Amino acid sequence: MTKKGKIPERDIHLVAMGGDGATSDIGLQFLSGAIERGHDFLYICWDNEAYMNTGIQRSSATPYGASTTTAPAGKLSIGQTSWKKNMVEICAAHNIPYAATACPSYRFDLMNKVRKGAEIKGPAYVHILSPCPTGWRFPTDLTIEIGRLAVQTGIFPLYEVENGRYRLNADPPKLKPIKEYLKLQGRYRHLTDEEIEKSQQRVNEEYVKLKDKAAAFPA
Repeated sequence: MTKKGKIPERDIHLVAMGGDGATSDIGLQFLSGAIERGHDFLYICWDNEAYMNTGIQRSSATPYGASTTTAPAGKLSIGQTSWKKNMVEICAAHNIPYAATACPSYRFDLMNKVRKGAEIKGPAYVHILSPCPTGWRFPTDLTIEIGRLAVQTGIFPLYEVENGRYRLNADPPKLKPIKEYLKLQGRYRHLTDEEIEKSQQRVNEEYVKLKDKAAAFPA
């Protein structure tokens, strides 16, 4: 409209939003195309780790071991058998100016990242963990605590990638055991100690990789 002279020229922040299914599954090719072409916009993913609107079906963002209606836990299955897709890394691999994780339990960090993503020139991506009491099966009054534990255990680390430089925004001196996070959610109640330890090892390995990337770019 500004190019056609129909409205005055001004800064317009274009924001697109989608859930984890719409982002990491259904819409991945469209998102990849948009950021590869260099469009100036911010994409926000609200990640509740399943297709919640249509009945709590698994998505590629559903964590290992979580029980959903299409990947239910039972005698022959632990629930989700694949690891959560890392959308921030996928977007950062497109060499975009900005990609980050965020969580409502850390509200100022979330607000700062959304503002930065909107104001930066070029494609930006912010992946927001969105705890879901219904799908994750926990009382609503635990929502903030669940989000904090996701970060404090390293399951959902807070970090940003700005022009290829990694920065951790929350780095506890010692990560809490993931069991503290898992035990509060009904979708994990079936997991054995062996399966929890398997997930713990994965979290530890991925967190070390992330810290190494951040250490390569000291502040």
